[in-house]
Order: sequence, then structure tokens, then C-alpha cells
Amino acid sequence: MPTNEQRRATAKRKLERQLERRAQQAKRRRLLAIIAGSFAAVLVVAIAGYSIIRGNQDHKDKQASSSSSSSASNGPTPDSGTLPPFKAAADLGANCQYPPAAEKPSKQVKPPRTGKVPTDPAQVSVSMATDQGHIGLLLANNESPCTVNSFASLAQQKFFDDTKCHRLTTSPSLGVLQCGDPGGDGTGGPGYQFANEYPTDQYPPGDPALQQPVVYPRGTLAMANSGPNTNGSQFFLVYKDSQLPPNYTVFGKIQQDGLATLDKIAKAGVAGGGADGPPATEVTIKSVLLD
Repeated sequence: MPTNEQRRATAKRKLERQLERRAQQAKRRRLLAIIAGSFAAVLVVAIAGYSIIRGNQDHKDKQASSSSSSSASNGPTPDSGTLPPFKAAADLGANCQYPPAAEKPSKQVKPPRTGKVPTDPAQVSVSMATDQGHIGLLLANNESPCTVNSFASLAQQKFFDDTKCHRLTTSPSLGVLQCGDPGGDGTGGPGYQFANEYPTDQYPPGDPALQQPVVYPRGTLAMANSGPNTNGSQFFLVYKDSQLPPNYTVFGKIQQDGLATLDKIAKAGVAGGGADGPPATEVTIKSVLLD
């Protein structure tokens, strides 16, 4: 039988082995914790790096898009299309709707009447007086009656009176004067919006041709928008043949006196130089009257 001294020695060795195992286990736990922490740090850096790369890629995509737009603005090409011939739909002007827009109105007005609107007379004559000269317009009531209905309503409520035309473009493929925002910065509207009409309605929904530029000829009066069916009060006057996708509702023509006024404004150029911005010669609409 083992003596007391032998039993004590055995118990001591056993305790030492237990302590050694516990020390090794604690060491492994510390090592695992260090590895896990390092992995987490690497993962965070990797995710942050990916975000930065993704952000830079988005910026590059935007730059590429901008470059493509700039390339498309270098002038009409021989293959440029033209506005399609007008063909009236059976329900033209049968159900004009003006739902609320996301933005608050720049000036308080009542929405136009909804539902069926007349398409006769085919043209509506308008006199737009500016501090730079008279601009006569002929509104195409037989082609874009919902748009003409809105424009006439805003004119009768003096929405355009004493407002500035905030944008002039003078690039080789885009020559327009843009007006219709009482705030004068291009963000305002009447507080409602409405659907596109001619020429958009001449294409099937989703037609790729809607993304291809066509020539909006000199003398065209059209609506500005921020996307499909977001027309409001802003409009643009085309003083030279311009290339745009057929997503901007044409609702009239500019008469000769108006073109002469626009030529004078365009000749003065854009404030501060460049090809897009506020006109160097400030343009204020004094009144818009239906003749």
C-alpha cells in the first residue's frame, strides 16, 4: 500500500497537471479571442473598403452618365429622329387628372378642372409679356388638351405673373429658355402634376425609342418635368433645334415675335459663362393672357 508521502506526491502531481491544463485552456481562449478580434477588425475594414469602392463606383457611374449626356450634347447626328406625326387617341382629353405633387405649391392656386376637356378650338392664342419683349404662343389644344387646360388655368390665376425664367441653355444640341417656377430656382410648381401627352403618347409604354433623342424643332413649346407624368408648371421655349428624348410634352408653338425675343435673350448667353444656367439677361414674365 502506498504510504502517506506517496499519496501526497501523487495528489500534488495530479493538481499540477490540472493547473497546467487550465493554463493551456486559458491560453487557447486568449489566442482565440485575439484571432476573433483580428478577424472582426479585418472584416470591418473590408466592409468599409467595399463601401468606399462602391461609393466611388457610383460616382464613376454618375460621371460616366454625365459624360454620356455631354457626348450626346455635342450636336445633332445624321441619324437623329424627328418628332412623330400626331395621331389622336380615341380618348384624347377624355379624363384629365391633376393629382397632388410631392412638393408644396410655389404659389397657391386651384388645380384645373378634371375629367373631359374640349379639344376645340384646335389652337389657343396666348400673349406672354416679358421685360425683354413679347412672346406670342399658339397652344396645341387638339394634341395636348390636358396640358393646355393646365397652362390656361395657371395663366388665368396669374400664376406666371412676375416670375423669372430661371434657366437658359446654349449647348450645340440644346437651346431652350425654361420658365414657370415662381421660386426662380427650378424646383417649384403648382402643387399638382399630370400625365405626359404628345409625343410620349405616340409610343407604346416601355418602348426603347422613348429613351432615344429626337429633334424638338425651333419654335417648340414644351413642358419640363422630373420624370414620367410629373408635369407641373415649368415649361421651356425652344429657340433652336434641340435633341431630347420624346418624354417632354409638346403643347404649342412660339410665334415669330417670340422667337425674335428669345434670340436676343440667347445671344446674351448664360450668366457667368458656360452653356447652362440663369440667363445673363434677366427675364421676367410680366403677364400671360389668353387672347
